Amino acid sequence: MKGIVEERAVELGKYIAENKATVRSAAKKFGISKSTVHIDVSQRLRKLNPQLYNAVREVIEVNKAQRHIRGGMATKEKYLQQENILHSDG
Repeated sequence: MKGIVEERAVELGKYIAENKATVRSAAKKFGISKSTVHIDVSQRLRKLNPQLYNAVREVIEVNKAQRHIRGGMATKEKYLQQENILHSDG
């Protein structure tokens, strides 16, 4: 069983690094929790493949820095859709 966890950590790392993916999107793609993704790429991958770990860490840092922007855009989109629904009923 232990080998499967290590394989998953490396696969997650490759996916995140190659696709510049967020932890959330990687979790969805692999059908696991965000917590599991975080543990795999921040703890397990660090020991298994330090070079891949560094690449993943860079992607995650960029995503973290942009998180508030994406959140603001999602909120704006939500309110624009609500506004469009209100105006289309009239």
